[in-house]
Amino acid sequence: MPMQKKRILLLSVSAGAGHKRAAEAIRATALQSAEELEVSHLDVMDFVTTGFRKIYTDFYIKLVNKAPTLWGYLYHASNEAQADSTMEKLRRGIERLNARPLLKAIADFKPDVIVCTHFLPAEMLSRLIRKERLHCPVWVQVTDFDLHRMWIHEHMAGYFAASEEVADRMRINGIPAERIHVTGIPIMPAFTQKLERAQCAAEFGLDPTCQTFMLMGGGAGLGGLDKVAERLLALQGNFQLIVLAGNNVPALQALQKLALRYPGRLLPQGFTDKVERLMACSDLVITKPGGLTTSECLAMGLPMIVNSPIPGQEERNADFLLEQGVALKAYDDTSLAYRLNFLLQHPEKLRDMHEKAQALGKPQAAQQVLQQLLKTPA
Repeated sequence: MPMQKKRILLLSVSAGAGHKRAAEAIRATALQSAEELEVSHLDVMDFVTTGFRKIYTDFYIKLVNKAPTLWGYLYHASNEAQADSTMEKLRRGIERLNARPLLKAIADFKPDVIVCTHFLPAEMLSRLIRKERLHCPVWVQVTDFDLHRMWIHEHMAGYFAASEEVADRMRINGIPAERIHVTGIPIMPAFTQKLERAQCAAEFGLDPTCQTFMLMGGGAGLGGLDKVAERLLALQGNFQLIVLAGNNVPALQALQKLALRYPGRLLPQGFTDKVERLMACSDLVITKPGGLTTSECLAMGLPMIVNSPIPGQEERNADFLLEQGVALKAYDDTSLAYRLNFLLQHPEKLRDMHEKAQALGKPQAAQQVLQQLLKTPA
C-alpha cells in the first residue's frame, strides 16, 4: 500500500504581499522536499464577501499609502485594546459571519496540519478548536520582526518567530516556551541559493567589479522612482544603480529615459521574477522594510537603507534592523542621498553592515518550519 501523503494547508491574507509570500515560500519548499506531501495554499480573502474584502485589503492598502499616520495610530491602539472590549467583540463577530465558505474549504481538503501566515485565520480557527469543531493542529507564522497582540490566540499548536525578541514577546504574552520556534521568516528557495555575482551581472549587462546599489519600488512601483534615481546618480562616486519599478509602466518608462543620460550606470527593471539574481549583483538595497523583503536581503547578506517606513509594523521592522547594525534609515530623498553618500565615502561601514547581515540572515527558515510541521502529530 502506498504511504498516505501528509496534507499541509497554508492560510494567508492578501493585505499586503508579505503574508502570501511567506505561505508560498513554505509551499515551494515543501514541493522540493523528498517527503510525501500534499500542500494547498488558500487566500482567506477568496472566501469572504466583497464588503469584508474591501475592509481587509483595499482599505488597508489605501490607508497605509494615503494616511500612514492614521494606520500607525490604529496599529498601536489595536495592540493595546482589551480582548473583552466592545470593539474587539464586534470585530470578532464580523469575522465569524464571513468565515463559513473558508471553513467548508478546510473541511474539503482535510488537512493534517494548518499554518496561518496572518492573524485573521488564526483567530477564526482558535474559536473552532475551542468549540471542538476543528481537531487539526494549527501553527502560526509571524511575518514581521514585531509581535502585535492580534497574532496571539489560544489553542495553537505552536508559533514560528522571526527573532529571539519576538519569541520573548510571545512568552510574555503567555505562549509556552516549548511551543515557540525561532525560525526566521520563510523566503522562497531562490533566495537561499549560492549565486555567482559575475554570472548574474553578465545576464543584466552589469559590471560585477563595480559597486552596485538596488532601489526597490515594490510591486506598484510607488515613490517617484525616476526622481529618486536622478538624485542618487548625481552623487560623486563610481557605482551602478538598479531600480525596480514593479508593475508601474510610467515609472519604468521615465527610468528608461533617464538611463540614456547615464549609460552603463542605471539599470531600470519592471516586474521581474529574478530579484534574487539582481540582489546577487548588489552591495546594498534601498527598500521599504517589509518583513519578507528584509528577510530576503538578510538571507543574501545585503545591508539596507530602509526608506520611509510606515508607522506600525514597518517602523518596528526598521527599528530591529537598525539595532542589529544592518541598516540605515532614510526619511525622504534628501536623507536617502546623504546616507548613500556617507556609505560611498566610508566603505568600511558598508563592509561591517554586510558582515552583520550575513550573520543575521536565516535563509533556511522555510525548511525549519517544514521540519517542525512534519514532526507534528495529526
